[in-house]
Amino acid sequence: MLRISTEKSELDIPLIHQFLSEQTYWAKGIPLATVQRAIEHSLCFGGFVGVEQVAFARVITDRATFANLVDVFVLPAHRGKGYGKALVAAIMACPELQELRRFTLATSDAKGLYERFGFAAPAKPGSLMERYFPEIYAKASSSGGH
Repeated sequence: MLRISTEKSELDIPLIHQFLSEQTYWAKGIPLATVQRAIEHSLCFGGFVGVEQVAFARVITDRATFANLVDVFVLPAHRGKGYGKALVAAIMACPELQELRRFTLATSDAKGLYERFGFAAPAKPGSLMERYFPEIYAKASSSGGH
């Protein structure tokens, strides 16, 4: 059974960093200090089986009008057990994330999961803009992290 907690003190930061920096397509090479800062300034959800952390997600939010769901993962050895669905369900039920005007996320490989929770392509994709630096972590590591 998956236990989900928003207590940052329970998070296994080295595990989160290792997974994000080594096993994701979106945060490959992310420095530990960047992960720590991101966690500090976000609403975080850890998924645990016993005392072992097996899942994680982070929500960047003002807790009033907007949220962006990022860094969602379930460790490979624990996939296929419904933990991803349970984690997203807990996020969507979180009292601090109710009645938001906009809740966004970006995914290349899990659209089916998020569609179950009401996520869809942007209603006005032409109105969205971004600044995107996909190689930023590779540049940071090759320059000593500065």
